[in-house]
Amino acid sequence: MLRLAAIVPRLDLPVPVSLFIIYSVCLTPVLFLLYNELAGRRTRSRQPRGCRKLGLKSFSNLADEHQYSTNGVKSRSKDGTEGEKKIKVKALISYPIKSCAGVEFNFADGTNTGLMYDRQFAFAEYIETTAKNDDGKKAVAGRWDCRTLRDGKFSKMALIRPEIWVPDPSSPTYSPKAPEVRSKGVLVINFPRTGTGLFTKLGMKLNLCSREESFQVPLFPPDGEYSSIPMRIFSDTPNAYNYSTHIPSSLGAFLGSTKPLSLFRFDPEHPRPVRGNAPTEADLGFKPTMGFPDEYPLQMQNLASIRSMAEKVKYAIPKFTVRRFRPNIVLEGLEAYDEDDWKKMRIVPGPESRVMPSSSSDDKKGVDILVACRTVRCRLPNVDPDTGERHQVEPDKTLKAMRNIDAGADKSGCLGMMLVPVSQKFTIHVGDEVEVLERGEHFYIKE
Repeated sequence: MLRLAAIVPRLDLPVPVSLFIIYSVCLTPVLFLLYNELAGRRTRSRQPRGCRKLGLKSFSNLADEHQYSTNGVKSRSKDGTEGEKKIKVKALISYPIKSCAGVEFNFADGTNTGLMYDRQFAFAEYIETTAKNDDGKKAVAGRWDCRTLRDGKFSKMALIRPEIWVPDPSSPTYSPKAPEVRSKGVLVINFPRTGTGLFTKLGMKLNLCSREESFQVPLFPPDGEYSSIPMRIFSDTPNAYNYSTHIPSSLGAFLGSTKPLSLFRFDPEHPRPVRGNAPTEADLGFKPTMGFPDEYPLQMQNLASIRSMAEKVKYAIPKFTVRRFRPNIVLEGLEAYDEDDWKKMRIVPGPESRVMPSSSSDDKKGVDILVACRTVRCRLPNVDPDTGERHQVEPDKTLKAMRNIDAGADKSGCLGMMLVPVSQKFTIHVGDEVEVLERGEHFYIKE
């Protein structure tokens, strides 16, 4: 410091300016080290003990979706030739919390309710109601109602980002007694900070504090620790585990909710039945059930159909993504809307499948899947998954005008297909090939 001060006269600068330069030179390395330390602590504090995170971490299989054409292949490959025309699994996505961001996988195990971890959680508001007692007096009652992106004021749910963490015995913090291990993992839930002060905003810009808030809940509730109570979702009122004690007040502020808010976890003892066009127990050998999807365990989208729709709505939505439709399975290699008359399909391991170790099935013959019906679209795809903003008209307007193709759908637009696997345990990989086993007519039945 003294040696630096000795050069001040030579610089012919005012003393305050010179001191500012000196302190800047001296303090910059210290601030840099502090920055790295605080950022590192923030990252480590978000990692559940003894666990590892599932899903793709640094890339997406849908990153090149805008390069595809309506014939289901990329417009041009790297060597300038057109891509191969073979139906394949392009992407696999689970949505741990209904209407919130998805988690993408290279392979996914299937269960009797669809893809593992898919729609196992849902947010709900407590709605007070009044009813008359036997003596004729009014009494205040209430119920928990599921909330989704269909609700206009809940469009920001698209920005809630869940992470799936499962126990990892190789982790240095692993312990069988740890709460994170006893619950077979945790769901970390991230959402944007709101209403922050000046210093917090500065810290966010410097990456000294996170741009998101987060909290975590048990992936599977330990026995007896949470109550299983009724929650209404559409026409069903299944019992589900109430995680209200974990919800921070800032989440309600972010969503704009003025009522009590809770997160419910699907209770396997109280599954929802699959109705409508679903195959029967006699057809499958088991009764098809689900957690918190709308109507069926799985939803499929054809990337070519999405590109066709993108051409029609590009005046309003220039970057139109398949993620607006929240599919579990995205296919490539078939013509636009070819899937409309599929009745049965088979997914088999392909030579380019991104095969990874799996716990559920070693069957090399693949899995047969019944195509129950077309996916009847509501206004949910109007919400941009990257911004949480709802477009006033598209793609709902174009879907109703151009995809009113199912006499049972009450003049609604259809895009995609609803699926019911014929097996309660299966595995699907990105790159698996798809065989169409049966085609036929569809008539949507809503129950």
